[in-house]
Amino acid sequence: MTRHALSRDPRAHWFLLSLTLAVAATALIFSGYGRHEIAPTATPSTTTCATEPTVSFSGGPVIRQSPKTGGVETTEMPGDTVALTYDGGPDPAWTPRLLDLLKSHDAKATFFLTGTQAAAHPDLVRRIKREGHEIGSHTYTDANLAGLSKPRTNLELSLSQNTLAGAAGIGTHLLRLPHTTTTGTLCGSQWEAARRALIDGYVVVAADGPNRSSQRGAVRQFVGSPAAVSETEQLLTAGGAHDLTFTSVGHGIGMAGATYEVSAPARWRGAAVVGAQQAARGFADAMTWLLAIAGVITVLRLVMLFTVARIHVKRVRVKRSRRRGAPRHPPLTDPVSVIVPAYNEEAGIEATIRSLLASTHEYIQVIVVDDGSSDRTFEIAEAMQVEDKRVMVVRQPNSGKAAALNTGLAWAHFDIVVMIDGDTVFEPDAVQHLIQPLADPRVGAVSGNTKVGNRQGVLGRWQHLEYVIGFNLDRRMFDIMECMPTVPGAIGAFRRDALVGVGGVSEDTLAEDTDLTMALCRDGWRVVYEEKAIAWTEAPATVKQLWKQRYRWCYGTLQAIWKHRRAVFERGQSGKLGRRGLIYLLVFQTVLPLLAPLVDVFALYGLLFQGAGQALVVWLGFTAIQVFSAVYALRLDREKFEPLWTLPLQIFVYRQLMYLVVVQSVVTALLGSPLRWHRMQRTGSATDTLERQPAG
Repeated sequence: MTRHALSRDPRAHWFLLSLTLAVAATALIFSGYGRHEIAPTATPSTTTCATEPTVSFSGGPVIRQSPKTGGVETTEMPGDTVALTYDGGPDPAWTPRLLDLLKSHDAKATFFLTGTQAAAHPDLVRRIKREGHEIGSHTYTDANLAGLSKPRTNLELSLSQNTLAGAAGIGTHLLRLPHTTTTGTLCGSQWEAARRALIDGYVVVAADGPNRSSQRGAVRQFVGSPAAVSETEQLLTAGGAHDLTFTSVGHGIGMAGATYEVSAPARWRGAAVVGAQQAARGFADAMTWLLAIAGVITVLRLVMLFTVARIHVKRVRVKRSRRRGAPRHPPLTDPVSVIVPAYNEEAGIEATIRSLLASTHEYIQVIVVDDGSSDRTFEIAEAMQVEDKRVMVVRQPNSGKAAALNTGLAWAHFDIVVMIDGDTVFEPDAVQHLIQPLADPRVGAVSGNTKVGNRQGVLGRWQHLEYVIGFNLDRRMFDIMECMPTVPGAIGAFRRDALVGVGGVSEDTLAEDTDLTMALCRDGWRVVYEEKAIAWTEAPATVKQLWKQRYRWCYGTLQAIWKHRRAVFERGQSGKLGRRGLIYLLVFQTVLPLLAPLVDVFALYGLLFQGAGQALVVWLGFTAIQVFSAVYALRLDREKFEPLWTLPLQIFVYRQLMYLVVVQSVVTALLGSPLRWHRMQRTGSATDTLERQPAG
């Protein structure tokens, strides 16, 4: 098919996919780190030391390293001065109320903010700064620094500083260790964490005990919450009667520059950190909602498929009972022309032709169009022509499948045309069943029931399940909803005048069968499904062949959807195709598979960091739904349940391969890259299952 030729497949999409997944994984890790899902720290079990602290803090709760001696010195608030301090936040629920309260009392305070919250609510950080309050660090994730490694501690503190710089253009020298209160809690590993912070230039702020009189001066600690607002209001009201001064830590001890402006490069770096965290959180939240929505949509789709399948079964039963009880309308016996396009099909062309000649339908013409084969396809078909005069062999230069079908259509003698692939083997009664719906003058085409013949290996079983669960259940639904988008190339019947009316088989896309079916729907014809018309096809036997086949299918389907996109806005049969069939294909065969790799990354993250038990329950539930769907579909098609044992593994391997096919196809389409025709290497194994267990 020269119009789709390409010297090599596009490779940029693999880099794009890898980059996208890497960015997604990084975003989830960054978001999970900030939410304590990754490397959470333990909360201390006690709030006081079991033994005396290593260092005496009798001088007060504000601890810093002396610039003169290099040792530790402590400071306390002067008399009648209370430093108000708040741990955590900023929070949109209580921080604005607290700021309003402080403003009404003309009081100042020190807010020890966590980096994650500062990045999430930068407007509140700016308001705290604008109203003259001090800002200190409470680490990035409110992590317990006791016992943490130096790199992890540095990460917590540097990320906190970066978020403050990005949110409000400030830095801070003040630090309150999470999960500490008075200096009496700074012992052991907590003191070691405080000591490292002091060496790095921080002023560590603890709090005075509740028994210390405010008249002596005190640092009061509140854990950020709505309760802190009411507690602060009580303190401010009581303190007003005693002429107490409510101020920040730095101002209370006369420390200039406790909170300071940072340089422009520090602001840019901080803005990048804030933006990255906001994007990471937004992505994680979006993925959570996406996973939930995708799950709901998938379940609704399955419910719809099951419901419509039952309706389809009942309709078929009613039609058959009417047919049996109404002898005035005998079965359709019109002669049929069968077109077999063949390119290098020597492995299976004889079996294909013989299956057609063995048809129970009496009047049949078999037209084999050899499309410039380089093997013995033409010789085998020509020998069959000598053997049986119902066979006609036409040879042409290699022009592609669509051109071969159009050539066969020009040689067809009859008004009913059946089109099949060169590796398809028909059941004896397949042609007879396939053409019966054409008795309805509204029907322009009929889709048969394609089954996988070579289903002995694991790959074959997976494709067999896919054909039964996906393709055939979908066709039942499309039949009921009158929006059939594809009559498969393996087995389909058409009215000759319907084909002529749409200009024959188009060469515009790689999915000529889908393109043709959509054109018929847009021309006003109904397209239906006949489950009893069974044909056996040879599925790809290797992953490489499967990839090429599905890549062509998916890319061609995208081409056909785009070509017939105006059907969404049209009326009648065309509108049904557009608003039902095309949207269904777009959602379930393009959008959801396209997002599936991201969902898988999110699922893996949940398995590793959000609890394996929850992930296992979700997976088991999803698998149970898939097994139930498979059992139901196999039962409808009268198939054995033996392949079900491969289904759980199919979810992990085969499904991911199909997702990647969609990703490659979409990116190829977006890049505007043409795609060459990928032909599968035939082995003539389509009759394997037919010989072992005839359908019935």
